[in-house]
Amino acid sequence: MWNQTSLDRLRAEFLEMPGLRLTMDQVHRLCGIDTPACSELLDELVHEQFLCIKPDGQYARLSDGRVPSES
Repeated sequence: MWNQTSLDRLRAEFLEMPGLRLTMDQVHRLCGIDTPACSELLDELVHEQFLCIKPDGQYARLSDGRVPSES
């Protein structure tokens, strides 16, 4: 099971490095958590609409590359 510290750390990594793309294996090594917990952690960040899964299986910030529209 992942914890809030792991979630915050992974979110910070993506915020600090715009354009960062990581596979689940890379996140697993970065956070030092087991594969099932890593999957849950990534699912949570996708559910929060912070990350998205690219067609090649990499995770990236959902907002990377987007320009906010003016209303």
